[in-house]
Amino acid sequence: MISILSGCFTTFAQAWNNGGPVAISLGWPLISAFILIIGLCMAELASAYPTSGGIYWWASKLGGPKAGFFAGWLNLMGLLAVNASVVYGAATFLNITIGVFSGHYANHFLGGDYILQQFFWFVVIMILVTILNCFSSQIQAVLNNISVWWHVLGAAIIIGVLLFAANDHQDLKWVFTAQINNSGFEGGKMYWFYVLPLGFLLTQYTITGFDASAHLSEETQQASIAAANGLWKSIFYSAIGGYILLLAFLSVATKPELVSSFDVAINPYGAGSIITILVHALSPALFRLILLISTAGQIFCGIACLTSCSRMMFAFARDRVVPGHRHWCKVRVNKVPVNAVLISSLTGVIITLPALWKSPRGIPTAFYAVVSASVISLYLAFLIPIWLRWKMGQKFSPGEWNLGKNYKWMNIVAVVEIIIISFYFIMPFEPAAVPGNKDFTWVAVNYAPFLLGFILLLLWLWWEFSVKDWFKGPVKVI
Repeated sequence: MISILSGCFTTFAQAWNNGGPVAISLGWPLISAFILIIGLCMAELASAYPTSGGIYWWASKLGGPKAGFFAGWLNLMGLLAVNASVVYGAATFLNITIGVFSGHYANHFLGGDYILQQFFWFVVIMILVTILNCFSSQIQAVLNNISVWWHVLGAAIIIGVLLFAANDHQDLKWVFTAQINNSGFEGGKMYWFYVLPLGFLLTQYTITGFDASAHLSEETQQASIAAANGLWKSIFYSAIGGYILLLAFLSVATKPELVSSFDVAINPYGAGSIITILVHALSPALFRLILLISTAGQIFCGIACLTSCSRMMFAFARDRVVPGHRHWCKVRVNKVPVNAVLISSLTGVIITLPALWKSPRGIPTAFYAVVSASVISLYLAFLIPIWLRWKMGQKFSPGEWNLGKNYKWMNIVAVVEIIIISFYFIMPFEPAAVPGNKDFTWVAVNYAPFLLGFILLLLWLWWEFSVKDWFKGPVKVI
């Protein structure tokens, strides 16, 4: 799952600039409720089919090879994009952290160009997490245990520092009612029906990866109950923990005009950056402490994301539906699919290359595009088996954990929510990305729809002219 130390930190600016506190304090619980419904629908499927492969296997079981093929590819595409976005977010924070400790670095390393600096550290961190993912599962288990405690204690420390050691705090009315529109689009109805929903990317991105409980179901005792409960409970607890952390951030945002500034002389960290909030709310020592905690947490998250992505790549390649599958399904003597790890990390770097170009307004358009691509791909993968389950109706054989008759409305709500968020997250993030605008420039364009559309077109052509003739669903290995 995208940890709250990664998702809440790296996409905070998206919510701040597209809605402000309202997008966070009210948008988070609203979208979390919808995601919980999605999770409950998936929990029913996990109980009925407690099998590794999760979404890919469910779709194949309910809708046949074609449904499985596209669900599997959407899942894999989402994981590749998530891996890239988490590592890039970690690189952004690492670059800022080093700059805080060394002014000479910030002004001179790679000519003082923060875009180049961030991409340099993006590649470095990607290499680091790739190397760590090539070690045995025992070493990865140790890293995962450290990561769990780091996130739990780290988040608790950050919340405690913000609540008890900050210079000042905002009142509750501001936290729950203040509106900010730094998108460049007009206010009024445009704010409520376009700008504000763009800010919901924060929640939709942070609460992902909960299907991991399904992927591990074959290694879980009483999986038909445990896997289902693990799936929806991971959403529930993440929603609560993330909300507390975000409210703590808002409570110390006592200089909103400064945080919203696009002037690098006033706000060098970028409009809406959570770093700007922290640097003015805390003492230098506490500010650096939180930077170190959050940066390390994001790197740990990057390790886990690449692990998940490479295992999906391995499993899908084993079923021969990934080009070059013979290479990616190989396992070394330490039982690690090293080739799958390597191609997953390399793909992450390639799809993030547009981050080397600056948006006119200074917002990280390329980063948000990768985030959007990950959210859309993952949730569309979830949509396929949820929709197929609804279509089966009473013909579906539920497991021990099920929704009863509630599936009739819950599955529809889940499908509608996924369709709506997919529409919003392929839309432009700023006016300069709208064709026909006098300031239009390609570097401001949200390239998520082009990336996803191009890949889906290739997949459709591959299916029609080849795959449908030989792919019969997941390969049985036992």
